Amino acid sequence: MAKSEVLNKERINEDETLRPQLIDEFIGQEDIREMLSIYVKAALKREESLDHILLYGPPGLGKTTLAYIVANELGSNIKTTSGPAIEKTGDLAAILSSLNAGDVLFIDEMHRLPRYVEEVLYSAMEDYVIDIVIGDEDSRSIRIDLPPFTLVGATTRFGDLSAPLRDRFGVVFRLNYYNVNELDRIAKRTAGIYEIDIKSDASLELAKRSRGTPRIVNRIFRRVRDFAEIIGDGYIDMEITNIAMKKLGIASDGLDQSDHFYLNTLIKSFGGGPVGVESLATALSEEVSTLEDVYEPFLIKEGYVKRTARGRVALEKAYKALNLKYYKGLLNDENWWF
Repeated sequence: MAKSEVLNKERINEDETLRPQLIDEFIGQEDIREMLSIYVKAALKREESLDHILLYGPPGLGKTTLAYIVANELGSNIKTTSGPAIEKTGDLAAILSSLNAGDVLFIDEMHRLPRYVEEVLYSAMEDYVIDIVIGDEDSRSIRIDLPPFTLVGATTRFGDLSAPLRDRFGVVFRLNYYNVNELDRIAKRTAGIYEIDIKSDASLELAKRSRGTPRIVNRIFRRVRDFAEIIGDGYIDMEITNIAMKKLGIASDGLDQSDHFYLNTLIKSFGGGPVGVESLATALSEEVSTLEDVYEPFLIKEGYVKRTARGRVALEKAYKALNLKYYKGLLNDENWWF
C-alpha cells in the first residue's frame, strides 16, 4: 500500500473515532436529538423503516454524523454517496438495487443531484420502486421493486432542492450553529479520546474560536495538540493555545485569514459595498457558491456582513475587526443605498 493511501486511511479512521456513534453521545442540537430518538424508537417498535430524513444547514455541524447515528440506532447498514457522484440514472439505480431491507442510504450534497436523476428518487422514496428505460430505438421501461429503506439526505443549500423532492421527506431538520458551552464539551470529549490533558480555560478558548462549528473545534484541537507535543509538555494550556492560534492566524473572535481577506476585499476594493456577489467572488478568485456556503454564513450570522438587494455590505463590526475607521454618519442608515 502506498504511503499516501496509508495516511489517508489513518485520517479516515481518526475522523471515525471522533464521530459519536449513538444519539446519547451526540453533543448539541438538543431538539433534533430528542425528536430523532422518538422517531427511531417508534420505527423499531412498529418494525417499519424510518421515514426519509432531510438534514440541512451550514457545513461542519454534524449532518453526516447524524446519518451514521440513525443507522447505528436502527441496527442497519449504511451506504453513502453524494450528489455529484451520481451522474446517470443508472448510477442511482445500481445503488438503490443493492440495498437490503431496513438499510440507510445517505446522500450528501443533495442539491447537486441532476434533475433527471432526482426524478428517479420520487417513486423510490414513495413506493419503493424504480422505473428504468432501457434500449434506444426499441426502448422499454422496466420496474424494479426495492426493499423498504431510509434515505438520509444532507444539503447546505436547502433552497436549491426542488419542492417535489423536499416534500417527499417525512422528517426535515435544520442544524444550527453550536454555542460556546457545547463546543467546550466537544473539545474536552476530543481530548479524552486522544488521551490528551487540556486545561478548562484552554478548551473554552478553542470553543470561542471555532465559529460555532464542531468540525472546526476538532480541527484546531488537532493542530494545538501538535504544538503541545512538540514545543510544550504534552498537555494543552492557555499558553500553548495562544501560541498555536497566533501561528494559525485565528483571532479571538474566530475570524481566520480567509475571513480577513474577504472583509479586506469588500472594504478596501469596493468601499464596503454594496457589491454584487459575482464581482466579489471574482476579486477573491473564488466560486460564488464557495462565498455563499463557506465564507458568508458565519460572517452574516455574527454581524460582519449584510446581504442586501444590491449586494454585500460590510457592517461596523467588520471595520472594527480590521482596525479600520467606520464612517458612521454615512453607513448607519440601513437603507442608504436605495
